[in-house]
Amino acid sequence: MSLPIVYHPDYIAPLKPGHRFPMSKYGYLREALIHRALLPPQGGYLAPAPASFAQIAAVHDPGYVDRAFTQTLTRDESRLIGLPGTQAVTRRARLSAAGTTLAARLALEHGIACNAAGGSHHAGPMGGAGYCVFNDVAIAARTLLDEGQVDRILIIDVDVHQGDGTARIFFAEPRVFTLSLHAARNYPTRKAASDLDVPLGDETKDADYLAALDAALAQVLEQFKPSLAFLNAGVDPHAQDRLGRLSLSTEGLRARDRAVLTRMRQAQIPVAGVLGGGYDDDIQALAARHALLFEEAARLS
Repeated sequence: MSLPIVYHPDYIAPLKPGHRFPMSKYGYLREALIHRALLPPQGGYLAPAPASFAQIAAVHDPGYVDRAFTQTLTRDESRLIGLPGTQAVTRRARLSAAGTTLAARLALEHGIACNAAGGSHHAGPMGGAGYCVFNDVAIAARTLLDEGQVDRILIIDVDVHQGDGTARIFFAEPRVFTLSLHAARNYPTRKAASDLDVPLGDETKDADYLAALDAALAQVLEQFKPSLAFLNAGVDPHAQDRLGRLSLSTEGLRARDRAVLTRMRQAQIPVAGVLGGGYDDDIQALAARHALLFEEAARLS
């Protein structure tokens, strides 16, 4: 079976020239997946429809969701997010949330699936932050729990930044376990309380990182038996990332994704992978790092 991949052309929304968020990476990732024969030159992916107001408002303040939908976010809200409050940006966030939900459904059916976007983990109960409008993994998790499709969910967040929004959304939800492995001294300054946080020192390299990850996964699976896992596979722990403080090599990133996916598959836990963060002026190199998740997932699918 080939790896189910979720993608939509509108994962890319127009931004002003020079914006710090590398919006074009989603298109470059698709090209990288075509080059690796993980997608055909035309089509080959599953495209979501935008997530509904009700789905999004199940994890975010409805007033905030309404302002995002109607392009009436306050100046402070837009400043916290760092993206313009345009219709295209909101549509992109809705599609990303729906794409992660679709990837989760596909994972339940096929064992593993990936969304070629997502990982907007800084969006919390009251609104967005850190280039994150809506928390796609939280929306997907809440949707599937509310539908009764699953009863216990593990969220494995290995983006270099703590998954603070996700932790706050599920702080009082015992059916969701949040694990965040992140750089201790990176954004956000005020951390949330995940079910398990693994803060790492600056310049942590492959061996120490992978050892910490292995220990964390062993600890989680000893106490929590999920029926579905999400993997936020941000590539910003890479040594060359301009917003990261860790020092993983490209092969370290690959080993990280392989370790998580292999452990989940061995435990017969379906897993949905999402992109997460990654920041580099060389967009092709950045897309190649993101493609590692898809390569490793395809190897196990």
